[in-house]
Amino acid sequence: MDKKSKKLENLKKKQDQLKAQIQAMEAAEKTREKKRDTRRKILIGAYYQDKAIKENRFDEIIKLMDGYLNRNSDRVLFDLPPLEEESSSTKSSK
Repeated sequence: MDKKSKKLENLKKKQDQLKAQIQAMEAAEKTREKKRDTRRKILIGAYYQDKAIKENRFDEIIKLMDGYLNRNSDRVLFDLPPLEEESSSTKSSK
């Protein structure tokens, strides 16, 4: 292998390493932002939950959640009845 080919190979290797570093940093930033967003949602929810309890309007929040929540695992958290499961014929036609 001549000198230019070796240099080109080294540059390509360095380029691949830099691309990997960029991807890792972008993934880390995305993870940080997702955590920040989740924390904001938790704080907003806590604020409105506290406000509803203080104003004796928590039942209204539960009614709103009943219309909003469509996963039974989420509905359990609010002591809401489970939604009816789709029939197997409905699922297979989708």
